[in-house]
Amino acid sequence: MTRTAFDIGKTRTSLFRAILDARAAYGASTPILEDPERAPVSYGRLVLGSLVIGAKLAAMTSKGEAVGVMLPNVNAVAVTLLGLSAYGRVAAMLNFTAGSKNLRSAVETAQVRLVVTSRRFIDTAKLDEVVTALEETETAGGERVRMVYLEDVRGSVTSLDKAAALAKSFVACWVHSRHASAPDEPAVILFTSGSEGKPKGVALSNANLLANMRQIEAHIGTPPLGEGQVVLNPLPVFHSYGLTGGLLLPLATGMRAVLYPSPLHYRQVPKMAKAVGATILFGTDTFLQGWARAAEGGDLDTVKVVVAGAERVRDQTREMWGKSGCVILEGYGATECSPVIAVNQTFDNRAGTVGRILPAIEVRLEPVEGLHDAGRLVVRGPNVMAGYMLSDAPGEVQPPPDGWHDTGDIVSIDGDGFVRIRGRAKRFAKIGGEMVSLAAIETLAAGLWPGASHVAVTLPDPRKGEQIVLVTDKPDAERGPLLAHAQAQGYSELWVPRAILVTAAIPVLGSGKVDYAGTQELARTMRPML
Repeated sequence: MTRTAFDIGKTRTSLFRAILDARAAYGASTPILEDPERAPVSYGRLVLGSLVIGAKLAAMTSKGEAVGVMLPNVNAVAVTLLGLSAYGRVAAMLNFTAGSKNLRSAVETAQVRLVVTSRRFIDTAKLDEVVTALEETETAGGERVRMVYLEDVRGSVTSLDKAAALAKSFVACWVHSRHASAPDEPAVILFTSGSEGKPKGVALSNANLLANMRQIEAHIGTPPLGEGQVVLNPLPVFHSYGLTGGLLLPLATGMRAVLYPSPLHYRQVPKMAKAVGATILFGTDTFLQGWARAAEGGDLDTVKVVVAGAERVRDQTREMWGKSGCVILEGYGATECSPVIAVNQTFDNRAGTVGRILPAIEVRLEPVEGLHDAGRLVVRGPNVMAGYMLSDAPGEVQPPPDGWHDTGDIVSIDGDGFVRIRGRAKRFAKIGGEMVSLAAIETLAAGLWPGASHVAVTLPDPRKGEQIVLVTDKPDAERGPLLAHAQAQGYSELWVPRAILVTAAIPVLGSGKVDYAGTQELARTMRPML
């Protein structure tokens, strides 16, 4: 295993320039990108395609302008993203699963005038209503959002365009230098879920994204990262986890990135892993369980490392994947941090933790009333966002105070530096004067019923202010056995949910995270059953 020191100098450039540097380091003919069409793209073709598409989109926009990207995990999304970077445009990555209301809010907040998509994708995903809603959205200056289809862009490419792009590819560094955005200027805009109001735009600079890639590279080392590795990424690139870890990191470090359009295709993802010889897989606990159950013999044999984030990894998941000798590296992050803050390492992997903090990240734990061995995590570092874009100040990037980002997560850090996530600050309930972690209750339930999914939520209580309810897909779940299990584990009865609601399925977001807002609403509608 080889580790390198984190080099801040490697972050002082642009995304496109990082790919040009990788082309020089690993060879223009090296296959680096692939999708279900099984037509591998080399570094040379990736640069050429980016210059072609980028030039067309640049002719419709201004330098520094945010351009919406509404595409699935296919080669075209990487080419479009890098094409925008090549010409100094900002890619506003739109979550097409968020619904028309949130998408309209997102384009208004980022002042997006133009959205790049694909007719084939719109038809397949049945997004006609979303397209109509976007086209009816007015942006700054009273303009309507314009949809640009890649099929039309490709159809407009002439032989002269191709020849010009080919010529530019030989002097791509010089061409890019004339258009490149500065390292600290936004490169992408991602959007929060909007579960607590209108979606916020998170502006990540070139330096933020490159810093996080280099932090991960320095922290994990080679192997498992490095040449010869094949990264399979079914996680959407409109989320930072799929974008940085599953796409940009492999492209910049010589690992072949294989994109798959949906993590919900439980049978197809393992077959794709087998077909491409994937050695590294990105996922969440929910998806990892689904893929492992649906896999047929030999489908996942080549996968040696799974990088898991977004939700806690259950013991059952580790057992499922450990049978084949695969190592799960659980990590933790936030969109505002590009996203990785901490992750386990192959040579020092501690189950139940999210590993150690990445290099060059400063940490402080702020006190939380009722907790004595944990605190609210606040971080600062080169990967922390340029700032938020808010709906009441469209287009404005509002930097975090003094560079510090409050994650809103309650964590503890042991003497060896390993981080344990205790829960979101908003996912604690105060019962009988004691701070009770909803995440800990979910872990308690998982210990008794490991084959099911569980989410603890709070509902208003006329006498106590609030009560804890467990929503589960365990058909025969009852409070009595859970109470007995909790007492056997040394927990007070305060930690046992007052009621259990059984549902057919726990709501899940497109990113693979549990939809807590959706589950809370589900519990409210089921409340008459209590």
